[in-house]
Amino acid sequence: MDLWALLIIAALGAYHGLNPAMGWLFAVALGMQDRDRGAVLRALPAIAIGHELSLVLVVALVLGLGLVADTSALHMGAAVALIAFGIFRFVKPRAHPRWTTMRVNRRELAWWSFLMSSAHGAGLMVAPVLIGAGVASASAHDHAVEAAGGDSAALLTSALGLLLHVAAMVAVMGVVAVLVYDRWGVAILRKAWINLDGVWAGAFVLAGVLTFFT
Repeated sequence: MDLWALLIIAALGAYHGLNPAMGWLFAVALGMQDRDRGAVLRALPAIAIGHELSLVLVVALVLGLGLVADTSALHMGAAVALIAFGIFRFVKPRAHPRWTTMRVNRRELAWWSFLMSSAHGAGLMVAPVLIGAGVASASAHDHAVEAAGGDSAALLTSALGLLLHVAAMVAVMGVVAVLVYDRWGVAILRKAWINLDGVWAGAFVLAGVLTFFT
């Protein structure tokens, strides 16, 4: 995975950290309930774990498909999936799991984060970056010994990318959550926040179109 791929994955993580639907709003709400900034920060690891697990599922799928399909087919499939999901998010911007309570333990918070990340296609957006970086093709080598080495390299590369992605997400999410809790308040969402759902849906369609030509 080259530097550009890592930068793209980190940028996607930063965007996820900025998006209130990915967790910082939940973290702020928990802090307000407990009247404790520490509760905001303590929520971040569980949110990160759930997000990471959602991405790991996509990486496992990409590696698995690399065993039975060539890179060009994976590129085409990823492009179609991105465009289709982007259109779906335009049509159904509020289509995500409904959580019934704000009082959650760490395990429940991680599960919520996993569901929200999956529903918003967090891992799907990373898939074409992994395919373009050769992660999938490394698992489809003809020779058994070389394939085993390719799999190990692919797993290490994927792990590095995912760790960077989640680190960027948590860094941005933590800064935004603390600023909202300490200074801005959740009213910022009504006064000065853009429609990130629309931006995210458009990003899927754009990424799908670009994937067709890369």
